[in-house]
Amino acid sequence: MHLEQLECIIEVAKTGSLTNAARNLHITLSAVSQSISNLEAELGLSLFKRSRQGTVPTAEGEAIIKKAYEIISKVQELRDEANDFSNTQSGELRLATIPGPLSLYLDILIQFKRAYPQIEMEISEKGTQEIIDDIRYNKVDLGLIILFEHLLEKNLHLSFGRLLKGKIVVCVSRKSPLALQRTISPYDLLDQSFVFFNDDYMKWYMDQFQETYGKANILFTTNNQDAIFRALHEENIVTIGLDFSFSKFPQIESEELVMIELDIPRPEPVYLGWVRAEEKRFSKAESIFIQKLSYELQKK
Repeated sequence: MHLEQLECIIEVAKTGSLTNAARNLHITLSAVSQSISNLEAELGLSLFKRSRQGTVPTAEGEAIIKKAYEIISKVQELRDEANDFSNTQSGELRLATIPGPLSLYLDILIQFKRAYPQIEMEISEKGTQEIIDDIRYNKVDLGLIILFEHLLEKNLHLSFGRLLKGKIVVCVSRKSPLALQRTISPYDLLDQSFVFFNDDYMKWYMDQFQETYGKANILFTTNNQDAIFRALHEENIVTIGLDFSFSKFPQIESEELVMIELDIPRPEPVYLGWVRAEEKRFSKAESIFIQKLSYELQKK
């Protein structure tokens, strides 16, 4: 029995596919198939069966795969423990983030890389669902997304953690008549045209907004910040989003744009947070990064 065989059965169980497992493990399909066959022969039982849902574990297979998770986790603990004895922290961190709040923690990412040059970082911008899919298929280690109840209910087999509480605000040009208001009613926005970040949370939020207050005139959604801010200079155009997504933008700091609190009763709690695979143990690189990020964000 080899660790590679255990990694194979874990990946097949996660993805429900030998092909996807081979892709995630960067080995051939035949290598995955042979590895599982050899392990089944050694154990004297069948670990998987094919169904309309894909390749799924047998009852015996589920018990073996659970043990395999524990073994791989202990091996990772051993590697991390050995790494702790070295003078420098090392490892790999594949990070994916939604675009909106990136400016909020861009300086933290730079500081982290300078403090831990031996940790190899790969950072990408993606939508929330794409980040979650990449977590499931082991393409990224850690995602930074917006956490809200609807998302958490749909993804019970992932681990989430809160970093920073946020609230919905409206952002307008300082030349807009709305800029003089401290708060604004949702009904007052129905005469405006909306542009906003193309994110799963904002799409869900605007669907709820329209169900409650009426149809909104949505001009476009995009992840291009410049396009959003250029649009705001036009008459009767607003953007809507979470306060921390806008707070570090130069246009806000220079007061070229103004944030206005949205006056809604009993707003649902929403947070900037992290997401990762539930069954994986925190690597040392992940632990250090989350501690650093959480500490710095709480100072803002």
